[in-house]
Amino acid sequence: MEKKEHLFVVFENLIKIKSECSCQIFSECGLSDITLKQVEYLKAIDEYGEVTFSRLAKITRNSKPTITEMINKFVKMECVYRERSQDDGRIFYIRLTEKGRMIARAEESALLQVIERMANSLDEKEMDALINILGKLR
Repeated sequence: MEKKEHLFVVFENLIKIKSECSCQIFSECGLSDITLKQVEYLKAIDEYGEVTFSRLAKITRNSKPTITEMINKFVKMECVYRERSQDDGRIFYIRLTEKGRMIARAEESALLQVIERMANSLDEKEMDALINILGKLR
């Protein structure tokens, strides 16, 4: 059990480093108090691209009023803006600002930072061994 406990501590440290990197990104955006749910909404907007209020409501399984309220908050936070459809003036697309994109991609960026720290801490043989070991996980 001792090795499993040690592995737990090692992974806990990795997760802590990733969390610190994410928090740093949020802080740089001036949004250190953003919620996980808000980040998930921004990630959905980023992932689906051409997102309308109705589509985002379907994607997130929320009502349109809930989405409208959240988007209004995001506009105030300068994470998104509304863009009127050129084909149908009744339709608005939700677009991410650069700040919104940074937040939506913060987890990925944080993970890349963790990997960079690992790469800087290990020699080539150790990196190969780590890749081999982690590659066995399913």
